[in-house]
Amino acid sequence: MDINEARAYLNYLLTLGLRQEEAFGPMALDFIRETEFDAIGLLPEEQFSLIMATVQALAHEPKRYTLKLELLNRALNLVDKTSYKNPQLTRQIEQDIKKTTAEIGIYNEAMRPAKTGSEEKQRLVVQTEAPEYFLDIAQKRASAYYQDKFGLSKEEKTAQHFGGGPRKFEPDNPKVHREYPGACGPFMNARTNAFHLMMPFDIKISRKPDDPLDAGMRAYYCKMGYSFPLGFEMGKICSFHDGEILDIAMDDPNLIFLSVSRIKEKEFRAQNYPGTPEVPLEYAYPRAVLERTGTLGPYVQVVSNFKIWFDANQTSILIQGAPDLYEYGLEGGSGLMVRSHAADKVPAYVENTSLPWQEGMSFNFVNIHLTLSPGTETAIVPYNTPLFTVYPVLPTQNFKWMDVSEA
Repeated sequence: MDINEARAYLNYLLTLGLRQEEAFGPMALDFIRETEFDAIGLLPEEQFSLIMATVQALAHEPKRYTLKLELLNRALNLVDKTSYKNPQLTRQIEQDIKKTTAEIGIYNEAMRPAKTGSEEKQRLVVQTEAPEYFLDIAQKRASAYYQDKFGLSKEEKTAQHFGGGPRKFEPDNPKVHREYPGACGPFMNARTNAFHLMMPFDIKISRKPDDPLDAGMRAYYCKMGYSFPLGFEMGKICSFHDGEILDIAMDDPNLIFLSVSRIKEKEFRAQNYPGTPEVPLEYAYPRAVLERTGTLGPYVQVVSNFKIWFDANQTSILIQGAPDLYEYGLEGGSGLMVRSHAADKVPAYVENTSLPWQEGMSFNFVNIHLTLSPGTETAIVPYNTPLFTVYPVLPTQNFKWMDVSEA
């Protein structure tokens, strides 16, 4: 860009600013950040005018104050080089810098959580067949998944700094697009500040047995209040338990077919599933998970053998389908674990709790409950995609809802 092009674009931007066009702020900030004004030859007056107009266009939000301070300091360094130079203008900019600096301090202090003592962090102790995968690798994959999916581009980040002025209908102008999921703190926190369960292999759930994934398939009859494991015998549907041929049509809407692929996460390790000549290593764990999978009403229950120990007096465990599971055509179950459960019914829950770290701890298993969304015939979830999300929360006895008048 030569001086003539730069000056023409600068004048165009300043015109947008005078018109209070919504696109002015993002376009001006990009120009300021990406252009070497002195090298091109723009006059100090031209630079100063654009920078101050950009400051005025910033959204009046505390999280924009750092950028505002950066631009004000840049303007202060320019003002003495311009024909606008006078003590009153310089003093005004200096006062704005002091005010903005103070506001940044107030904002940062308000946003900093107050310390409430030196209480120890609550322990969530996990027992699992593949600790390295579930506790480390899977969490890294989840973080990368959400950043790739919702991370903002450079233009999208720039647009976040502006808004609040007059608007025009410009749906096709990317410079004024700023309403993105990745720009919403609570939206991203529900994903990046959570613990996610996933599998190192693909999962397919469908209403027909066509094209199953390569590691194996199971069939179930599932509806609200009742489910039953099925098998195939001579091309007919039969009971998984005793092989009895059942009078179920292949297009019965209550049929569910679950299949899994071989291991696709290269770093996955599970010592208890080394593989055999009959079942190669990459199929051993997926087939084990498939064989122990069950159903609960309309839900397929993928048994992860992920066991959490927690202090039920201080923590409850909320488990639910991952936030974006619906995009794959699936819905996840949800539940709140508040104590040990079913200890007198399921042998897996009966365990010696004499180890010192187990004293006073409750435990439960996080199993992944999935069902097809209404109107969906087939859902495929790629490996390393979050399936279930785990949130530690306060037990109900540890908080109280009240109106502000009671506070």
